Formats: sequence, structure tokens, C-alpha cells
Amino acid sequence: MLHPDTCRRARLARDARFDGKFFIAVTSTGIYCRPICPVTSPKESNVRYFATAVAAAGAGFRPCLRCRPDSAPHSPAWNGVDTTLKRALDLIDSGWLQDHNLPALAARLGVGDRYLRRLFQTHIGLSPKAYALYQQCLFAKQLLHQTRLPIHRIAVAAGFNSVRRFNDCFQQQLQLTPTQVRKQPGGDEQVLTLTQHYRPPYLWPQVQRFLAARCIDGLDWCDEHSYGRTFHGKHGRGWFTAKHEAAKNRFHIRIALSDLQDLRPVLGQIRRLLDLDVDVAAVDAVLRGCLPDKLAPQPGLRLPGLWSMYEAGVRAVLGQQVSVVAAKKMLAAVIHERGDGDGDHRFFPTPAALAASDLAFLKMPAARRTTLRTLAQHYVNHPDPDEPQAWLALKGIGPWTVNYARLRGLSDPDVFMGGDLGVKKVLAEHAPDLDAAQAAPWRSYLTLHLWSLY
Repeated sequence: MLHPDTCRRARLARDARFDGKFFIAVTSTGIYCRPICPVTSPKESNVRYFATAVAAAGAGFRPCLRCRPDSAPHSPAWNGVDTTLKRALDLIDSGWLQDHNLPALAARLGVGDRYLRRLFQTHIGLSPKAYALYQQCLFAKQLLHQTRLPIHRIAVAAGFNSVRRFNDCFQQQLQLTPTQVRKQPGGDEQVLTLTQHYRPPYLWPQVQRFLAARCIDGLDWCDEHSYGRTFHGKHGRGWFTAKHEAAKNRFHIRIALSDLQDLRPVLGQIRRLLDLDVDVAAVDAVLRGCLPDKLAPQPGLRLPGLWSMYEAGVRAVLGQQVSVVAAKKMLAAVIHERGDGDGDHRFFPTPAALAASDLAFLKMPAARRTTLRTLAQHYVNHPDPDEPQAWLALKGIGPWTVNYARLRGLSDPDVFMGGDLGVKKVLAEHAPDLDAAQAAPWRSYLTLHLWSLY
């Protein structure tokens, strides 16, 4: 938790750089807010500060209907505290507990469920199930504010099995009813329009250039202000377009889904792909400290992700020992030959589609085609594959491929690709004595910045 004096100064200044890093609860109203809330600032004697929205709710406060704490960038308060906790939060936020029980989650993490409960109580102050339910309600609150979806469809999208269960849980968790939150009449929508906020600064030109250089017609699209792509979800598939609105520190997202159950995890994927939750001030400070002034990046560096580890692995294999342009050409051939689609949209080929092909249409060494099929077969055999380090047992996959997949498929913030040709050339010319360890835990951002200089 930040020092109270820091929180006080940030809330009085309504500093957007602290949005999501802490929440303000007002004892005289029983409401908690974001630091950027536009209402008249309360007296300090009536204010309490919390590291997370969940903690504020657990203390008996309800969310503000003006600044909408559910829209704040995700808090990094627990980052680095415990790897197991971080993995548990990621799984819960993706909806994992909606289909599994707590012992199954603990088994997935390799710990006992009693230990997992203790972790949550120590660092968050709630049980895993209570945390999951509160996150589901906050997500439903976003949809009530931002869409015209009818209540029963919002209940499905938030992971509830019935409208009655949704209404009861919503009122219990947020001390509000869905109808108190909704300000516009309900109606059905085929394409949803949502907003996703981030803490500034955001170096969009760097992200845009990186993504545009790797776009494949039909799979994804990119222009000066937006990026979009098709995707496979757990229950169906769809597409999104995210338009950057720099003046409001947010992305305006249009999204179409064949199954609303995918909405919450898909939005989480979009946030990861656009890197909206990084503590960018911490990244900037570390990179400035380890790079010479002439190589220092502009503030707001972000890590453009890919939709999945599987896609990242395919791209990495295709990119072995060739240029970005050559890799893009081969990927376009894979999408054309083994992907499917409708109209102008093409979808990344499934593991089964690649594993069943001889890939003869690819102009590449036969051994690399075999590696690609082996990786695809690994995903066919393991629908929930092991960590990418397990890929090293597959013939033709080495550390560079695994690290690329971790960097872009998992958005792992601490991957330094020191063996990459571009990275080695930039370092040899400009910073031969650079100690990459000084950039931990943000070495992926160092890698990305060095690539931009190549």
C-alpha cells in the first residue's frame, strides 16, 4: 500500500498516474472512489485508503456511481508478493472458478486449498471464492454502465447461472441493485462497445508500429489510432477493434462474440495484449537507470502481446533465423491455407488443423515444418499445456523460441532475449557493457526497446 501522504496528494491532484493503484473510501457517505473521481474532494478526516477495490468493499463501502471504480486500471498492489497468488488471481480473473472448485484451483497451482485460502486472507483479506464473486459483480457493473445488454445476458457474461442468483449476489456484494446502476434502457446488441482505462503515459506510436509491421490481412488490422483482430475464445470466437483515446487515457473497444460467456476472459486478454495494467512508472525508472542516456526510451513503453501461447509459439518457429518480413509472409500463407473465416475475417488455425497438414506450401526447411507440426500436436495432446519450458523437449525448439513465446504469448515482463541477433547488434554498437540484470523485473521491456533500435 502506498503511504497515506502520497495517496492524499494524488487524490487532491486527481493524478491519473495513480488511477487503480489505490482507492478512496469516504466514511461520511459509505462510498469508495478512484483517485480521479470528479466529485468535491472530501475532508481528509473522513477518508480511508485501500490498496484494492475488493479491500474497500470488504470494509463495508460500496462503489461510486460517478467515477465507477470497476473501470479503474487493475491494481498492481499484490504484484511480486507471491508467484502462486499472482497465478491464482490471473486464473480467477479469467473465470476459472466458474467451471471448477477451489480444490481443483489449488491442485492446478500445486498447493493445498488451505494454504491458498491463507494466501488470500493475508494479502487480500477475502477468501478466493469471495474475491471471485466480487470481480464478477464489478464486471457486471461495467456492462450495466456501458452496454444495453438485457439483464439476463449480463448475468451470463458475468458467469452466473441464473438471473436470480445474479441479482442476489450483486446486491449483497455491491449494496446496489442492477436497476440502480443502469441508466439507459436495455436492448440487444450484436457488437458491444466498451471502454478500458490505463494509467498514463502510454507510448501508442511504438505499440502501433510494432503491431502494424506484423499484421496479417484478415487476421488483424491496424491504423494510426486503432488495432483489432479475430480470436478464438473458450466457447466461441469473435473479433475486436480497440481505438486509442489518448486524451482520456483509455481504449474504446468494439467487440463481437459468438458466445457471451467468453466476454470477461476476452476483455482480460485484450488488456494483456495492449499491456494496460503495467506499472509503467516503475518500468521507465528501471530502464532509465540501466541504459545510457542516448538509448533511453520515451516514457510509456508497453509490451504488445499475442492472443495465446500457441500462436506465439507458431510465430516464433516461423521466425527462426529469418527477418520479420519473411516470417510475416510465411504466417500469411499458414493463415490462408489452414485458417478459416467468414467474409473479411480469417481465424488463426487450430492446433488440429496444423498438426494434420504436411505444410508443404511453406518455403522453409523440412525440419522446421516438422517442428511446427510437433508443436501443434503437443497442443492437441495437451489442451492445457505445460509451461513453455516444457517445449524444450520438442525437437527444433530452443531457448529463443521459448523466450519469444513467453514474452508475447504470456506477456512475461522479465524476459531478456540476449541471444537475439537484433539485440546483440544494438548492444555491440551502443552499449557493449550493459548488464541486463539491472533491468529486472522488466527485462522484456528492455528487449522490446532494443528491438526498436535495430
